[in-house]
Amino acid sequence: MKKIPIFLFLFASILVNAQQFKLSGKVVDENNNPLPNASLVIKENKQGKTTNFEGEFAMTLRKGNYTIRVSFLGYKTESKEVSLTKDTFINFELSPNETLLDEVLVSAVRVNADIPVTFSNLSKKEIAKRNLGQDIPILMNYLPNVISSSDAGAGVGYTYMNVRGSNSERINVTINGIPYNDAESQGTFWVNLGDFASSTQNLQLQRGVGTSTNGSGAFGASLNILTDAVSEEAYGEIQNSFGSFGTRKHTVKFSTGKLNEHFEIAGRLSNIYSDGYVDRAFADLKSYYLQGSYTDENTLIKAITFGGTERTYQAWFGLDATQLEQDRRQNPYTYENEVDDYKQDHYQLHWNEKWTDKWSTNLGLNYTKGAGFFEQFKEDESAADFNNLIVDGTDVIVRRWLDNDYYVFNFNANYKTDKINLITGISYSNYTGDHFGEVIWGEDLAPNVSIRDRYYFSDATKNDFSVFAKANFDISEKLSGYLDLQGRFVSYKTKGLTSDRAPIDVDTNFDFFNPKFGFTYTLNQNNNLYASFAVANREPNRNDFEGGVSTAETLFDYELGWRLQKENVKLNTNIYYMDYDNQLVLTGAIDDVGQPVRATSGSSYRLGLEIDADITLSDKFSVRPNAAFSINKNRDFYLIRDGNQVPVLLGDTDLSFSPSTVLGNILTYNATENLQISFLSKFVGEQFMSNFSSAISTNDVLDSYFTSDLNIVYQINTNKIFKSITLTALVNNIFNAKYVDRGYYYIFDDTWSNPGVTRTVDGAGYYPQATRNFLLGATLRF
Repeated sequence: MKKIPIFLFLFASILVNAQQFKLSGKVVDENNNPLPNASLVIKENKQGKTTNFEGEFAMTLRKGNYTIRVSFLGYKTESKEVSLTKDTFINFELSPNETLLDEVLVSAVRVNADIPVTFSNLSKKEIAKRNLGQDIPILMNYLPNVISSSDAGAGVGYTYMNVRGSNSERINVTINGIPYNDAESQGTFWVNLGDFASSTQNLQLQRGVGTSTNGSGAFGASLNILTDAVSEEAYGEIQNSFGSFGTRKHTVKFSTGKLNEHFEIAGRLSNIYSDGYVDRAFADLKSYYLQGSYTDENTLIKAITFGGTERTYQAWFGLDATQLEQDRRQNPYTYENEVDDYKQDHYQLHWNEKWTDKWSTNLGLNYTKGAGFFEQFKEDESAADFNNLIVDGTDVIVRRWLDNDYYVFNFNANYKTDKINLITGISYSNYTGDHFGEVIWGEDLAPNVSIRDRYYFSDATKNDFSVFAKANFDISEKLSGYLDLQGRFVSYKTKGLTSDRAPIDVDTNFDFFNPKFGFTYTLNQNNNLYASFAVANREPNRNDFEGGVSTAETLFDYELGWRLQKENVKLNTNIYYMDYDNQLVLTGAIDDVGQPVRATSGSSYRLGLEIDADITLSDKFSVRPNAAFSINKNRDFYLIRDGNQVPVLLGDTDLSFSPSTVLGNILTYNATENLQISFLSKFVGEQFMSNFSSAISTNDVLDSYFTSDLNIVYQINTNKIFKSITLTALVNNIFNAKYVDRGYYYIFDDTWSNPGVTRTVDGAGYYPQATRNFLLGATLRF
């Protein structure tokens, strides 16, 4: 009988030891912001878990002692020991990795809430929700005062972004502090960065002049992109998405994690394809990203290469009003190979060093190689237009080439104490590029002409050197000052013939001084006010020189703002006044390759109010509205007609492509810990496509439009094979609006039909955007 109590004791002991308890918790950053998709690993049984949208996790474990290790890209890995004898809740607060690229490098071109600059940040978490193949401008569409568009109408291929009425030629873009804008056109060609959002850690959009940055000066905004941070843990990721118009995206990502606590290799391969909403306006984008890094306590050395190829069918001339009414999806181009075909590769090397607690430096090197062409079929052409390589009146197929090399050297030093943050730096870039055209087929070639003979050629060289010093410093306990001084020195040379076989001979230099200063006043722990003044100068681009414009433009930017930050409410409000001298405004017309034509407007200004907020309504609901209201005017604008007529004074007119109202909103519902539903809305008010304010006719008006998207994200946490599976659905333009968000306008004076009498003729083109369409995706992480 004595064996029975012993048996009962052993049985009870087994039951106790077999007890299971719930281990739950939350992973946040230093500002108590949740970190979704953070990785948790139980050391004892290798069990893995990832956090949900709110940074929360939960798992069931047997009674015992465990070591939980938590890691998240860009943050220091943290471990905690837990003795599990009951249901237990633990918090992890992760701190940024001090050797991260953005600690030194991005600080040279970025700002925070202590600096009097108007800005918005977009995190990897926000990017991932809608990253199903559309380009970065489309993903940024819901930021304040931003308008995005695409030629093909589906957000893939040639895409564009407008901020405060300024187009992409006036938005400075840097990638890891390296200038990305094309040196000659000053534009940003996102088509060459297919699926780059998948390798983006975060981005910051500064509206207005902003802080000093590398490359061409910001004249309406600057966009600073930071690529993926070093990963502490190894991972793999497979992303696939499919949707309307044959759109699909396939992405593979990986990281080795820290090897020997110092080395990491990570990379991505992507293929995106879309037939486009517009007929035949397909885009075939292949891209890659590869980085190798070395880190220790005070050093980060990072080598990065990225790039890819794109082949895009042309849709750059849009539709006229009649075509739009007949069939908004038609494409006037019919030649089967009317394509843009371009390859671009980037090589970057960054060395960040923390020398002392106060001093750190960054060295950045870059080489970019780009080469490609677009092919066109031309009918019944003049021999003189093609260097007499063809016979008059024949059909011809040509390729117009760009072949360029771009080198960049950046160096920044940062001195930081409790009272002052001083950053100084220099940047030098050298660009060389050849422009030439080839005849690759002719219905009737001239004697002794061979295929691929060139009918025009010009070469170009551009050097850009800048030096800056900026400091944010405490004046008193509540008042801080900001001073930013930049000198920029540009030389540009080009000689030869344009594609129209017109001579181009430019050899010019520009010396710019761009001062900026401002103040931030802290009312209390939740409120601060800021005011700033900045000057920006910018040189003309190649198209401007071809059009006879050689004068630089100047901007005086005044910003006044209020920031509120509470536990459940974040609010940013600012008033801006941007006063221009010789602003190069969009005339409304486009050239023969779809690029916008600009002209000097004399004196002009933009006056606006911007408001954006992030409000937590409850545990389930949050809302992020933004609004921009503005007045955008040319002062005493003249209409200059063809011929020798006296210019007509139109008075104060509206600036082209500058709507007075832009509204956006994101309503988010966290249905469960793993299911999130967002409803996104955008309203863009009426805008003019010319600077005439309909003085000629009403053909220059682009109607207002309102669109809404539905975004659903569901995350499945699993312990088998994959750490997590994320399913994403995106329904764009859910209410099926037929809208046009971009267009062009042209006028000319027609005297041939009635000599001696001038008759003004005008017309417009439109870029229709897709009606209701969808994208579905799955991300498998292991």
